[in-house]
Amino acid sequence: MKYTLIVVLLLIGHALSAAVPMTIYTENNAPEAPALKDLPLQDTVTQYGITWYFKQPVRVGTFVNGDFYVVGPCTVEKLDPKPQTGSQVRHGSMLNPAPRQEVAFDSGVRNWYRKSGLAQLPISMKPGDVLISSISLKEGENAQFQYHSSGKRGVHDNCPTKVAAVLCCVAKPLPADAFRPAYGDKTQSIYLARHLKRHLLPKIKRVGSIPDPVHFSNVFQKPWLNFGFFGFDQPMENMPHYGQWVGQSVGNAALMLCLDFTPQQKERLLVNFIQVGIDYWGLVKNGHPGWQGWGGHGSGRKLPIVFAGHLLGDAKMAAPTKVFPQVEFGEDNQTRYGDCWTGAKVVFAGHSGVSSKTGEAPRSKWGPYEHKHPKEWKNASDQKNMQSEAYRRANTSCAWVAQALALRFLLLEDNWNHEPFFDYVDRWMFEDDEEHRRQINMYFPDPNLVNPSKTWCHQGHPGDRWVGPLWKTYRTAPGMPETNGWQIGERKIERIKPQEKAQKKKRARKSSKKKAKQSTKIYTQWDEELIKQVIAAQASGKQLHFQCSLLKGETKVAGATAKTIKVQTKQMALPLPWKRLSLGDKASLAEALAKELSDEELNHALAGVYLKGTGDVVKASKYLAKASSYRLKIQQTFD
Repeated sequence: MKYTLIVVLLLIGHALSAAVPMTIYTENNAPEAPALKDLPLQDTVTQYGITWYFKQPVRVGTFVNGDFYVVGPCTVEKLDPKPQTGSQVRHGSMLNPAPRQEVAFDSGVRNWYRKSGLAQLPISMKPGDVLISSISLKEGENAQFQYHSSGKRGVHDNCPTKVAAVLCCVAKPLPADAFRPAYGDKTQSIYLARHLKRHLLPKIKRVGSIPDPVHFSNVFQKPWLNFGFFGFDQPMENMPHYGQWVGQSVGNAALMLCLDFTPQQKERLLVNFIQVGIDYWGLVKNGHPGWQGWGGHGSGRKLPIVFAGHLLGDAKMAAPTKVFPQVEFGEDNQTRYGDCWTGAKVVFAGHSGVSSKTGEAPRSKWGPYEHKHPKEWKNASDQKNMQSEAYRRANTSCAWVAQALALRFLLLEDNWNHEPFFDYVDRWMFEDDEEHRRQINMYFPDPNLVNPSKTWCHQGHPGDRWVGPLWKTYRTAPGMPETNGWQIGERKIERIKPQEKAQKKKRARKSSKKKAKQSTKIYTQWDEELIKQVIAAQASGKQLHFQCSLLKGETKVAGATAKTIKVQTKQMALPLPWKRLSLGDKASLAEALAKELSDEELNHALAGVYLKGTGDVVKASKYLAKASSYRLKIQQTFD
């Protein structure tokens, strides 16, 4: 009876959790891990209609997103709903699923079903194990999901799995702010919400009617289980089913988190969205091939990874394609630089796009086509050019608008590591396609193309309506990159030949005195009010004092401050007073400073401002681009 009461209370608590404000865990209120005896001792755990029954009572805890863990080892001896494990598999479970395109939840799963992955009762779990259990849809039962998803078993591309939940086995109790380890991560890496760099989230003023982020957090509440493709493997009530809605939902979430909602309004969405990123990263870093572009499928898996890595301070996670360049993501596959028949210099690369792994179109009939005029397009068995165009207009481009804008707000273009994506989205939003639609209609008649009211298939469609006003207001705002990249195309990096380096250094020395005179003006223009604002936003005003003193040439003051905050100055090499340092040494020192101290955002801003004054605009732009919320303030002060 005692165990039953505990379970009932936990269920009631989880039912009410969406209405109860979440605790925002930081270093200042970081929770300690509970003692083992303080965790409830239970013989069952229930989540999303799935109940695990244990052979012996176990200690049960919860992760920050509400998922459960048990302190092991333990044995699951029964499941409800009861699994069918004969020739017809229903309500299946998987123990420690491999990061491959395989699932064993239901034998009705197309393409990816492998019975070899099915866990049979009793299921023994040890610390480090992950058990995923599911409920299958009944014949005729209609699944429900709050964002663009519903469907019945066996209809179209629907998944026969209704819902799934993840149960982790750990060695000891975890603090209340621990994220659930990724279900595809062999190492069971544990991230903590206290380490979220929430200060990296801008507070962009809302424009128009924006959805409630607390309500939208439910889109990401259940685990986004996504081993396979086409949605065949995705439990229908866990996540959006179709790639377009996956792409739009993650863009919407990232965009909401960049707006001026209160921290409390954002926290549940932030935690749930970060968990999705952790899960996808767990698959990628353990060898999953990715989610390729294929019509509307394949979008939306990259952004949660980049976003989570950025907020958690995990540099590898924040730039997944720099670490794993061959992993496929739809947004990368389907956008490429090249000459387009419309005059643009960036193209939609086709229904199946170009593989990141091979650099080739995996299915040539659905590969690049926009280099040809519509009169040369084909839509036969060997060439599906117009089919690619239809997916470009209806199911892909609009799903990327919120993603691109959020990445711009967060200054994560470099982490994204695929510049054509941003230029293509700008093309989609800025290129006037009225005449282009008319020409396409001449060869492939479609009344939607020439009907002004059918904006869902016209360029400029932002996906969800509320995204449009934000794009219009902020994409061309001061501090944003130029919007004409789609008209310019790939920007080539200047490569200097070895014999030219000496000549360039000689020219630089001749102009150094002139540049030095210009640079001395910068820090005499310090805006004291700006310093006060920045200090107020800093965890340590002494660090800022050190930086300002150093960059203004007050080396004695800087040295004294350095000692009080234990800054290591050996790597910075300060043998001479600031005024006697060469221009190059000053620039190097500014760069070293940006790498040395803990607040990267402000360091980059200060280094960028100094480098801009020395005339090194290229490096200055690089640092200022990383300066986030300080960028506009400091640029406005010194421009």
